[in-house]
Amino acid sequence: MRGTVLAAVAVTTALTLAGCAKDSGAPSGGGNASGSECKLAPKPPAAVASTTAAKTPEKADGSALKVGLAFDIGGRGDASFNDSAAAGVDKAVAELGVKKENVKELSAGPNEAESAKQTRIRQLASDGVNPIIAVGFAYADALKAVAPSFPNTKFAIVDATVEGATNVTPLVFAEEQGSFLTGVIAAYKSKKCNVGFVGGVETPLIQKFEAGYYQGAKAAAPDIKIAKKYLTPAGDFTGFQDPAKGNAAAQGLVSGGSDVLYHAAGASGKGVFTAAKTAGVSAIGVDSDQYNQKTVEQERDVIISSMLKRVDVAVFDYLLAVAKNDLTKLPKVFDFSVGGVGYSTSGGKIDADLQAVLEGYKAQIVSGQIKVSDKPTS
Repeated sequence: MRGTVLAAVAVTTALTLAGCAKDSGAPSGGGNASGSECKLAPKPPAAVASTTAAKTPEKADGSALKVGLAFDIGGRGDASFNDSAAAGVDKAVAELGVKKENVKELSAGPNEAESAKQTRIRQLASDGVNPIIAVGFAYADALKAVAPSFPNTKFAIVDATVEGATNVTPLVFAEEQGSFLTGVIAAYKSKKCNVGFVGGVETPLIQKFEAGYYQGAKAAAPDIKIAKKYLTPAGDFTGFQDPAKGNAAAQGLVSGGSDVLYHAAGASGKGVFTAAKTAGVSAIGVDSDQYNQKTVEQERDVIISSMLKRVDVAVFDYLLAVAKNDLTKLPKVFDFSVGGVGYSTSGGKIDADLQAVLEGYKAQIVSGQIKVSDKPTS
């Protein structure tokens, strides 16, 4: 999704001049009026092969840990966000000696009151569970209320920072970096030089996905048209659980000419995939390798890649740090440099040539030659 230093300057200019269609689903940007494939920017230099020896896995004794997982809606088995967190704990069981019987999991319910989240966290802490990992930014207020009452308990939260709570470790990601690469993929795969983005809820977190996607697409094809549609405004989290709305939004983007759709819409993404299959266009998944998810296997043929958000890596690294009693070396942000985000190649839609382009852009992001914004330009 990106270019050289000179190209990055051009991208910045393009981002300033080109707007995204907000909510209407109408295409935006300079665009290719002919509706043909994009005129692509020069490919980035090939990534230099690493000569560093493979990192030796760190070891620590986690047998004394009593691990708590406070899941978001869906819990273990959701084939997405929660399962990724669970995989990190499972790895800690296998490699750090955490005992299965010392892992306690509780899940959120649909449309539950805020007090239910506080009760869940308080229950785990009162039972002597330590550390406790809250999966999702929806737990931020609950931790702010509960964590100070348990100063000797270590907490972590995925996708949020809890200000003033010194015993709460944020596990946050550079979603904009991974999304930059999905933008590059979209630009290379579009036959109309017109792509779209579906966001579940218009929050700063989901806007990071949008911002990276936009910048990556523009880096790869400066004249590309980019449209967007959010399903619900901030505060209304039903946008993550409404496939019908995702389907309608995707249909609107396709009607506007988009032939590659990237979603960051949770369970609503199934509707995006269904619309893409019906219309004969391509789609890009999010968080986990959605090509291999049972819940969308009927639509898998349209999924050309997914932006990987490695919650499993963050959860395992956090538990490793707790087992070593040293949180100071834990990454502040899980980005490309620590394997916190990436892209999938399942399904064979990302060939070797395109993968070389993606790795070239990725190398420039890691080196700092390309700075990926975490905020939309419009």
